[in-house]
Amino acid sequence: MKQLITLAVLCASVFCVSQTNEIDSLTVHLSFQKQDSTKVDTSLRLVKALYEAKSYKKALVYIENTERLSKVLNHTKGIADVNYYKALIYAQRDDYYNAIDGYNRSKRYYTQLGDTLGIAKVNNSIGLIEIKRGNYGVGLENSLSAIKTFESRHLNNELSSAYNNLAEAYYNTHQIDKSLEFNIKALDVREQLKDSIGIKTSTRNIALLYSERKEHRKAIEYYEKVLKLLNPNTDQKLRGEILPRIGAEYLKFKDYDKAAEYLVEGLKFNRKNNNDDGILRALNAIGELNMQQGKVKLAQIQIDEAYTIASKINNKPELLKNYRLHKELDSINGKFQNAFFWQGKYFNLKSELDKANQPIIPVITQPITVEPLDADEDFNAIALKQQEEEKDIQFKKQKAISYVLGAAFLIVSTILLLIYLKRKNTLKFNRELREKNEQIELQNQEFAKQTKHLEEVNNVKDRLFSIVSHDLKDSISSIKGFIDLLKEDGISREEFYDLVPELSENADNASQLLYNLLNWSKSQMQNLEPKADLFNIQDVFQNKISLVEQKVEQKRIVLIDESQRDFVYADKSMIEIVIQNLITNAVKFTRVGDVITVSNTDHNGNALICVEDTGVGISRENVDKLFQNGTFTTRGTNNEKGTGLGLTICKELVELNNGRIWVESTPNVGTKFYVELPKMKPATTA
Repeated sequence: MKQLITLAVLCASVFCVSQTNEIDSLTVHLSFQKQDSTKVDTSLRLVKALYEAKSYKKALVYIENTERLSKVLNHTKGIADVNYYKALIYAQRDDYYNAIDGYNRSKRYYTQLGDTLGIAKVNNSIGLIEIKRGNYGVGLENSLSAIKTFESRHLNNELSSAYNNLAEAYYNTHQIDKSLEFNIKALDVREQLKDSIGIKTSTRNIALLYSERKEHRKAIEYYEKVLKLLNPNTDQKLRGEILPRIGAEYLKFKDYDKAAEYLVEGLKFNRKNNNDDGILRALNAIGELNMQQGKVKLAQIQIDEAYTIASKINNKPELLKNYRLHKELDSINGKFQNAFFWQGKYFNLKSELDKANQPIIPVITQPITVEPLDADEDFNAIALKQQEEEKDIQFKKQKAISYVLGAAFLIVSTILLLIYLKRKNTLKFNRELREKNEQIELQNQEFAKQTKHLEEVNNVKDRLFSIVSHDLKDSISSIKGFIDLLKEDGISREEFYDLVPELSENADNASQLLYNLLNWSKSQMQNLEPKADLFNIQDVFQNKISLVEQKVEQKRIVLIDESQRDFVYADKSMIEIVIQNLITNAVKFTRVGDVITVSNTDHNGNALICVEDTGVGISRENVDKLFQNGTFTTRGTNNEKGTGLGLTICKELVELNNGRIWVESTPNVGTKFYVELPKMKPATTA
């Protein structure tokens, strides 16, 4: 899209430059020509170029000079052409009186010359003015007479304008079929000319006319053609109009799905672009759609909003439609008095619009009379006299201009100085204000960070109290109960020895709980900074396996050490905590005769640590909870308790050391915990 826009801008620039070059070339060429008919022709080409460049003021200067020279040379064609261009400029300025005067003068000279093309161009231009004035009969007569000449000579530019004028005139005189005929002709010519703006205008007009003829499928066909032609950057207003219109057409034959698609898109698009007219059109149609589908409450909201917008922007055709919808809605709801009220407003506005849509006939429709030209008039004497007068006027103008320029220079200099001083002060003030805003922003960020930290610390405190008040209290109470029984001779020594394994289990649970609890609280309440160094991961495995040997023997578990000598770059104490938690968990969730395997391998230049067991496994539902910042836990195969904090600690410690941890598990098959850690110090970036 950016490339297309750039190309369009480049083409426009090239066109403007080429147009400017043509004007400059003609101006230079004109200044060296003799006062003869050739100079008149060159001057007319320059006038045409200036008119097409919309440099009307400059064009009028050359028109006056060319007309004067044409009269001196008795160059009738030149006089006719300059009067025609003068009339064109007056028409562009909506000065219709002088425009028609100029057209009539040029037409008289073209008639003397027998120039049928010149006469046709004048008639077409007069037709356009009369149509704009509302005098459609005269406009149609002039345009129709011009079209015959244009068609016979295949003058597409002139035909495009003439066909469009006739289509507009027929539409305003309620001759829809004729208007459609000439719009189609205009579209055909504009496609040959590759006039993109004209093509979009004619296609839209054809769609509107088919809609009025209730040929809704043809209307949709042409509306969709318009949509394909639209430029997303420059045609947003037209797109906002077309989308609701297509939706309304689909609604006519109750294709509710397509109607809803276009109407919803149109409403969103117009809301985004703040196009009240498009929003109104879409709301009226969507309200009618919902009313037909029995969604009365939703329709009420949309029709009420449409009424507010229609009243605000005074869009009477859409307001008329809204009155009808209100009447139908109140009739459905059984509010017949309200429906009668809306019916009255509907007929009053309809009468007003019918009256306003009647063709406007101007008071003065007679051609503007032009004083006859005196054939014996001495053009040379007039020209000399006019030249003397112009020289005198020019001298006075130059003198006045010099005084004005001197005064203007002083005024501009003073204004520029004041602007400079004010701008300097403004820039200083803005800089100071920006610095203060930045300071305030930094303070706000720091305050937000502190607030968040306090909230986290408070949450940690609550969770610590919860854990201590439940798990730790249970284990300590159980141990104390055993000791009290022994102290009070509540059980015999033989019974006590039988309970020693359970007492040892409770002590182990309390010890593991405290170990995990302290590590976790430390990681949560302090900003841990890992002290990374190279160490042999095999040493860590061997050390941590020795800690669980007794438990492994009790549960008759097979523990296989497949670790190998390899180095990891991380904080050794943190990784020891991770390995101990993973091995302890594996022991906890394996049954008699199950196998635990620990290993480490190289993976993409990193160390991949694996603790695998053939234990009870973990369900898919619980896998997602393992590393969350909570206290999720389940009991082991021998009813061993846990804190629910171990894997949370593992995840935080691994990530602090630029690693990652994950699990793969199948219920009743086993579990594999993986930890990936760097094997060397990461490269620092500048």
